[in-house]
Amino acid sequence: MTNINDLKRLADAASVQTLKYFRSNLNVDNKYEVGFDPVTAGDREAEAAIRQILDADFPDHGILGEEFGAKNLDARYVWVIDPIDGTRAFISGLPVWGTLVGLMEDGVAKQGFMHQPYTDELYIADGTQSWLIEKGGEPQKLTSRQSAKLQDAIMFTTSPALYQGAEAEGYKRLESRAKLARYGTDCYGAVMVASGHADIFIEAGLQSYDIVALIPIIEQAGGVITTVDGERAEKGGTILAAGSRELHAEALQAYWGRA
Repeated sequence: MTNINDLKRLADAASVQTLKYFRSNLNVDNKYEVGFDPVTAGDREAEAAIRQILDADFPDHGILGEEFGAKNLDARYVWVIDPIDGTRAFISGLPVWGTLVGLMEDGVAKQGFMHQPYTDELYIADGTQSWLIEKGGEPQKLTSRQSAKLQDAIMFTTSPALYQGAEAEGYKRLESRAKLARYGTDCYGAVMVASGHADIFIEAGLQSYDIVALIPIIEQAGGVITTVDGERAEKGGTILAAGSRELHAEALQAYWGRA
């Protein structure tokens, strides 16, 4: 595996590309013919900068990126990249987007980071522990909140509109049981769970590049993250994370209407 300095280098390289476009009059392309899935030059240039480093330093590793696809996915180590998670927030000037880079070993997420370069917050999992590095300072250990019950929980999702059919019903059941629900957080909501500021993060329709980096950050802070079916989250889907094992179980029961 790698170390914190290697991960920081990737974060710094991406931030050079994203910050020059944030809160600027950038052009926005749409990936879809129907609907809206934005992509910007910041997305493409940030991923290219990350890939350039990975190709040079880890030539035997695989890479899966949102913008430039996959290579060598049969490798033991595979990097998973979302250069701007929360592009809608990015183009709206809201600093809740982040660069996500995760490292899988034999298909399991082991290390990763979420970097919000505008506020200069780097949430990072080194393989055993999660940390927050603010403005280049000393790492601060992250610990998720362990004592919350569902009735007292603060939960995040990007938008209830992302849930359809049975998933929408499950989401409504869960939100009705929580103390407070907040929207529009993208990946920032997940690291708030790892930081102990919130208790639940739930999101629908995720791809691997949306979640692999966040898995070790939450797990190595003491939290639990799975699909709503209770499976490992590396392949994406509808994902639920909680600060403790007990709350995670309680939230899944509520989602499925079993409690």
